[in-house]
Amino acid sequence: MWLQLRCGLEPRALAALTVVLVAAAVFAATHFWSARPGSVRAPERVDEAVHVPVAETDADVADARTGGGAGTPEPSPGAPPAAGPGGQVVVDVSGKVRRPGIHRLPTGARVADALRVAGGARPGVNLDNLNRARVLTDGEQIIVGAPPGQAPAGGTAGGGTGGGRGPTAPAGPVSLNTATVDQLDTLPGVGPVLAQHIVDYRAQHGGFRSIDELREVNGIGDRRFADLRPLVRP
Repeated sequence: MWLQLRCGLEPRALAALTVVLVAAAVFAATHFWSARPGSVRAPERVDEAVHVPVAETDADVADARTGGGAGTPEPSPGAPPAAGPGGQVVVDVSGKVRRPGIHRLPTGARVADALRVAGGARPGVNLDNLNRARVLTDGEQIIVGAPPGQAPAGGTAGGGTGGGRGPTAPAGPVSLNTATVDQLDTLPGVGPVLAQHIVDYRAQHGGFRSIDELREVNGIGDRRFADLRPLVRP
């Protein structure tokens, strides 16, 4: 009554104000009751370290079943292959391949990988004498289709013309003045087309007076000439 007389409130306004005040009081009491402090139980002391199980591999499971895991020595990894800088090996693939030249392969690559990056051997070349599973070493040379016994120092030669369908590789240097197209085709890096160019040059110039004239044949560059020089004679 004093508030109504003091503030000049109507009965309805006074009733609404009373409801609001009561609701605020109830909300405040609920909030303080839920936020009251409670007791917390101290954690139990751990005397032993927690054992963390180690994940088992398939090999461990197999050993456990067969009983052969204990005391079995691991195989020796062996000597690592010779590697170049940056974990790569640089090899020279020449001879009867589609893309002869210098190729870089990751350490641990094999001769088969070198043949693959070189485009593979040309048709008709037999690779039975070439160990394609051998691990490559940095700086080596692989000559595909070279005559037997013509591998340079630090290099590997293998793969003559196979199947009995092609020419037989000569045992000594090939004569540029008397060799046929089939005999020239057995030389590394020389195919039927290049062999025919050599024969045409011989016919046009009256033969070869020196091995250096081989540079003038169409299709023979410095690199291919360096590969052929020890294998031919005038």
